[in-house]
Order: sequence, then structure tokens, then C-alpha cells
Amino acid sequence: MLNIRWLPRRQHLSLSYTLNTKLNFHSLSQPKVDEFDDFLPWLKRKAGADISSALSIGKSAYGTSLFASKSITAGDCVLKVPYSVQLASDNLVPELKDLLSDEVGDAAKLAAVVLLEQRMGNVDCCSSLIYYVVERFSLWSLRFLFMQDSGWAPYIRRLPCPEEMHCTIFWSDDELELIRQSSVYQETINQRSQIEKEFLAIRMALKNFPEMFKSITYKDFMHTYGLVTSRAWGSTKGYSLIPFADFLNHDGTSESIVLSDDDKQFSEVIADRSYAPGEQVLIRYGKFSNATLLLDFGFTHSYNIHDQVQIQGNIPHDDVLREMKWELLKRHHRPISNDVNCFDSSMDSFTIKEVRSGSGKGKGIPQSLRAFARVLCCTSPQELSDLAKEAAEHDGRLARRPLTNSSREIKAHQMLVSKLTRLAEDYDASIMSLGLVSSPITCGRLHIRRQMARDLLNGELRILKSASAWLRNYCDP
Repeated sequence: MLNIRWLPRRQHLSLSYTLNTKLNFHSLSQPKVDEFDDFLPWLKRKAGADISSALSIGKSAYGTSLFASKSITAGDCVLKVPYSVQLASDNLVPELKDLLSDEVGDAAKLAAVVLLEQRMGNVDCCSSLIYYVVERFSLWSLRFLFMQDSGWAPYIRRLPCPEEMHCTIFWSDDELELIRQSSVYQETINQRSQIEKEFLAIRMALKNFPEMFKSITYKDFMHTYGLVTSRAWGSTKGYSLIPFADFLNHDGTSESIVLSDDDKQFSEVIADRSYAPGEQVLIRYGKFSNATLLLDFGFTHSYNIHDQVQIQGNIPHDDVLREMKWELLKRHHRPISNDVNCFDSSMDSFTIKEVRSGSGKGKGIPQSLRAFARVLCCTSPQELSDLAKEAAEHDGRLARRPLTNSSREIKAHQMLVSKLTRLAEDYDASIMSLGLVSSPITCGRLHIRRQMARDLLNGELRILKSASAWLRNYCDP
């Protein structure tokens, strides 16, 4: 009764994302991108301060990137962006913000801000807006709206379009079939449902501003929502889009992150190593698995050291000891805690990480999963009582030490081996089927997403195989 499931989406984004990135990519000097020639000067004027003298915008094999424009030494501050030039939900028109219900989160509110900025950049709508705003808004709101039109357009127009984004919410149904074996498949469906729910809530409020938002569609909103969830940082003020900083690409081994200083009101990045002129500067978005990277950011690594698999356990309803087993688990289960990515672990969900040593202590296989297996394999009230007694003799945990009854201990772990092996076989079949996907397109979007599917499934398969190998070794006499 064990199934693969992905972790809930993180509640707050702590780091940013730039489209089309890869692990440990370092580039030789790249030519300056003409379309960005005026970007830094504009941002500097808007901020009233220098943003960076160490970085320039260029193109790498993976899209827009930031490169060292001079020698950088570890410990140098490579960019500093004031809060005043960061887009947040606070930028939402007050009249609209007041109409939004509590079920609309910060990400959706910031998506509405981006939508407004996009509409303000549409010259065709300006004439109708003038009349409508004068009638309905205060002079302060009128000034706010049109200052935003001139103030943010250089950034808004450089955000990627839906065709350039690979978060799974943008995948077609056929493309999603490539990852059906992974829990990311269901999580994508859940995320789309949440986006639609928030869009409906926002659309209800937007009915009060028909001239401003009459052409807004669910597809428009999903695009801007994806921009926010893939590019924004979380801070004490909620989600924020940080111009220029979101061009930084990801390296899962980097120690550089985006830091926010609420007292000084700016965000900054400190180099974790030295860079030569022309070398791409990288940061770490977080210690994220391929599942998170694909779902929220739209890219994967061919080998991700942070990959993990979530296992969900359940006791069959026809088990006559079901209530007693749940009660035992509740009494002896470890406290619910958060991991480094703010994911919650409940008593029937278990995060398996790669087990790197076949002779070690099985680090990566949680004690709670092994405890669950022991309880699940019990066939009598006496066996459950014995489990509880052994736990009480130690520190109260059901899997702190091997069971005194070695045959029951092996039985529980063999059950885990069987389940993980079956899951691994399913993953193998899914990966094999990727090579059979027929399409006249040999490159482009489908090719990219097929490779991402391989990276995702291969990573999760690697975790399952490592756990199975350790458990088999544990069960051997």
C-alpha cells in the first residue's frame, strides 16, 4: 500500500529562476546582447543607484545569462537591487487589491500586477483607459497607472512568452503523458486547478474594471502566474520580481544565493568563488530535486544530487487491525517537521533520498518509513503490543533499533523491497517508452521536454534503486 507522490508545493519561493538553465554550466566570453543595451542604464536611473558594475547581460547556450564584465573575487558583492525597483503585490492598484478575497495568494496578486503592466504597455487600450480611469479612480490612481506604464515597460517586455517556458503547467496533455509515472504529473494537474481557482476569484474582482481587463483570459493569467512562480523571490514582504537578478542561472552546487536586507531595503548576491572576465556567474536557487525544478522552474539536470522520491503509505481498509495500527503510529511517530525546502512530512508520507552506501546505515531511508513497514506487517494485537513495548524500552521510536524478532524485522524490510522494486520496474518501462514517442519534430519544444522527462524519471529511478539495493543488503543473512 505504498504509492509515489510528490511533495506539496513550497509555500514561499526563496530564490529566483531564469529560463533554460543547466547545472554547472560555465561559458567563455559571450557577445553583449543588443536588445539589453539600455536595460541596466534604465534600471540604474529608476533605482537612483548603481545595480552592478561587475555583470553584463549576454547569451549562453541556455538563454539570457549574466557574465562577469571584470574579474570577480570570492566575497565580492556582484549586484545590489533596491526594493524600490522590485515588483511586488504592493504594486497592485489599491482599488483592485481591496476587492480581492483572502483565497487569492501573493503569487496570484503579483501575477495581476504583471497583467496590468502588460496592458499598460498596449497603446491601443490607452484611449479608453483615460476616460474610464478619470471616471472611476482618484487622481492619485491615474498618476500611479501611467507612471507604471512608462516605468516598468523595459522590464515587462523582456519577460519570456509562454512558448519559451517549460514549467509543466504549460505542457500539453500529450507531453504530460511522458511523466505520468512521476507524481509531478498529478501535482501539475493540482497546480493548474489552483491557478484556475485563483483566476476565477480575480476575474470576479476585475468585473469592476472592464475597460482595463476585459480581454484577460485564463491563458493570460496562467502565463503571468508561471512567470511569478518561476522567477520570484520570497521575503517578508511576500513575492517579489527582481529585475536583472532574475537573469542569473542556476548551479545546484553554488553557495551564492539572493539575500534580502529588510533594514537596508535591498537584495544582493555575494560571489562564492572567483570569476574571470567573460565567465558566466551562477547562483543556487535552492536544494531542489528535478521534480521541483521541472514543476516550478521548467528545467532539469541530467544528474541532480538533490533528487528524492516521496512515498505515501496507507493501511488497507479491510485490515482488521487498521485502527490499532494507526493508533500505534500516532502514539510513537516522530513529530511533524519541515525539511530545508519547507516541505511538510506527515506520518503517512516518507521522503526517500539517495542511499550512497550499501554497507552504511541506510541514510536516505527514513526511520518513519521502516517503522510504518513494521506496523503494517503485524498480523495480531500481540505483535503490535510487542512493537510498542520495544519502543518504550528505548526512546519511544518504533524503528530506532532492529526488532528483537529478526524474522519480523526481515519481513517488514522485504515488504519495502518488493514495493520499491515494483515501482522501479514501472519507472523503467516509462523511460523505455520515451524512446518510442513518435514525432516529426526532431528538435524544438517536444525534444526539450522529452529530455526533461528522461532526467526526471531517471533521477527518481536512481533513488528507488539505491534504496532497494540497501534494503536487499539489509535483508541478506
